[in-house]
Amino acid sequence: MNSQIIVIFGASGDLTKRKLMPSLYWLYKHNRLNASFALLGIGRTPYTDETYREFIEKQLPLFAAPTELDAISVSNFLQHIFYYSMDPADKEAYAELKARLKMLDQQISNPGNYLYYLATPPSLYGVIPKYLQNVGLNIEIGEQTRRIIVEKPFGYHLSSAQELNYIYNSVFREDQIYRIDHFLGKETVQNILALRFANGIFEPLWNRNYIDHVEVTAVENLGIEERGGFYDKSGALRDMVQNHLIQLVALTAMEPPALFNADSFRNEVVKVYQALKPLTNEQIKSQVIRGQYTTAHSEAHIIKGYREEKNVDPLSRTETFVATKLYIDNWRWGGVPFFIRTGKQMPTKVTEIIIHFKPTPHSLFKGMAGNSSLNSMIIRIQPNEGIVLKFGLKVPGSNFEIKQVSMDFTYDRLGGSPVGDAYAKLLEDCMLGESTLFTRSDAVEASWKYFDPILALWENDPCMPLYGYPAGTWGPLEADNIMGTDYAWTNPCKNLTNTDLYCEL
Repeated sequence: MNSQIIVIFGASGDLTKRKLMPSLYWLYKHNRLNASFALLGIGRTPYTDETYREFIEKQLPLFAAPTELDAISVSNFLQHIFYYSMDPADKEAYAELKARLKMLDQQISNPGNYLYYLATPPSLYGVIPKYLQNVGLNIEIGEQTRRIIVEKPFGYHLSSAQELNYIYNSVFREDQIYRIDHFLGKETVQNILALRFANGIFEPLWNRNYIDHVEVTAVENLGIEERGGFYDKSGALRDMVQNHLIQLVALTAMEPPALFNADSFRNEVVKVYQALKPLTNEQIKSQVIRGQYTTAHSEAHIIKGYREEKNVDPLSRTETFVATKLYIDNWRWGGVPFFIRTGKQMPTKVTEIIIHFKPTPHSLFKGMAGNSSLNSMIIRIQPNEGIVLKFGLKVPGSNFEIKQVSMDFTYDRLGGSPVGDAYAKLLEDCMLGESTLFTRSDAVEASWKYFDPILALWENDPCMPLYGYPAGTWGPLEADNIMGTDYAWTNPCKNLTNTDLYCEL
């Protein structure tokens, strides 16, 4: 890996201290960074190099894995960190930023390779690239590399996403732009591809002939914490569904790429988005359920409702829960429903994909309930990454009674790098110029094209219902309606822990 300066805009913010610094420290400790790298934090907080290093030193033990921390490594890592106090919204400050980068170049013998990370509020996403362009910090000369990473949400609807794409593509080439979705950095998400395309026993079954329906769930047992100001302007659909969940749908449904490279992989992702069957207004009303958590009482304490959270409008109609049914109109998936849901203040924290296979055409044995199938595959992304394959076997005894059993596997059994540090994986990919797991501009727009009509109807029709659900439950009862009489949501147990791969209520 070449020498490089990593420039983090928003260096005093929550994302930097919780995710970026621990991940960069892990890369440093495991010798995955060039010895002559530097990290320049940018923010309005008036730190110096030394006071910012002291701040990071205090934060690392709170968010980095305790087993990774040792005094010598932390001390050496901190010496690579610098800070420059400026307002990223101030156009005039970028000339001085350029001068500071030139000084750092000389100090670490860096030929002008810069990686910009926008850990800022979305309001600055369209501003920072243009101001970098004004002083030539986007231009690559000779063998230089200039790349930019931008966090979600990439736009708030289709038109704003198109506007951002226009700005970024006028400042950088597409191969310099890295739209990050940390879900794609998770080992289990990447292993969906290996599971499907490295095994001849699964891919022949991965279609409408053998799969009955698919569930994708990503829920949390926390509220919005201190993010009320941001969350009340976005909601669950923008925060989770339009990016994270639809990415999981794409990985589950995509065709095998001809080659495993960035272009071939991302081409297949875009094809899935383009094949999403558009919803009419009537279908939106019946197939997209939104909810908002309300106050709940328990013996131990009171969980306050969303509208009582800090910086949330007391009359807010922002959704904290979304459940929907969608179809992919292509040869492989025609007629197979995909049920997706996400929510705050759920009974547990879990992200998983469940593949429900069709039942056998004729039930020979007792214990097989009607049209339901004994066969399913659970791909658990968190909290304990792994796979469960469920099938039927005979109960010991004289009668042919069939019961469902399971085989399970967790990814930590494979060894290698610790599972779970998605940001470390994606940061390293970006430094190496590997863009496979980053979202391309056409994928962003194709996703927004599908979800835009839903947001428009919610915003323009005051009669669109917003269902309440008590905090700590599985969402509004109306979410069951989109499953119909043939299906039911799969709810993992409430006390799921990092050591549990699978259990049900």
